[in-house]
Amino acid sequence: MRSKIKEALTTAMKAKDTARVSTLRLIMAALKDRDIAVRTEGKPDGIADEDIIGMLGTMIRQRRDSVKMFREGNREELALKEEAEISVIEEFLPRQMDDGEIEVACKGAIAETGAEGIKDMGRVMGEIKSRHAGQMDFGKASAKIKELLV
Repeated sequence: MRSKIKEALTTAMKAKDTARVSTLRLIMAALKDRDIAVRTEGKPDGIADEDIIGMLGTMIRQRRDSVKMFREGNREELALKEEAEISVIEEFLPRQMDDGEIEVACKGAIAETGAEGIKDMGRVMGEIKSRHAGQMDFGKASAKIKELLV
C-alpha cells in the first residue's frame, strides 16, 4: 500500500499535477504521523495496510463533511477541491460495496452472530467491521442492521 502511494506521488510530480501531488503529500504526512505514533508501541515498520485503509477512510469522511459545510456556506470552489481530493484518496481503497452487497453482508453477520434484537447491534457491527474494513460505508451498514434487527 505504501509503495503504491509513493509511486503515485512520483508519477504525479513528474506529470506536474499539482492538485494530485498536494493530496498525495497529505496522505503521506498522515501516514508518517501514524507511523511515528506506533513506533513507541514497538512497531518499527509503522502501521499495517488495514490501518492505512482505515486512515484513508477517515480522510474521506472528513472531506465529505467539509464538502457539505462548504456547500452550505456557498463556497462551491472549496467543495470542488475537497471532492477532487476524495477522488484521489479513493484510488487507494478497495472497491466499495453497493447497497445490495451491504445488505447481504449485514444479513450474514446477523446470522453468524445469532443476533436477535437491537441489543446485539454492537456484536454485529464488530463482525462487519472486522470482515469488511475499507470496503463499505459503515453508516449505511449500521442503518441496515437496525432495519433488519427491529
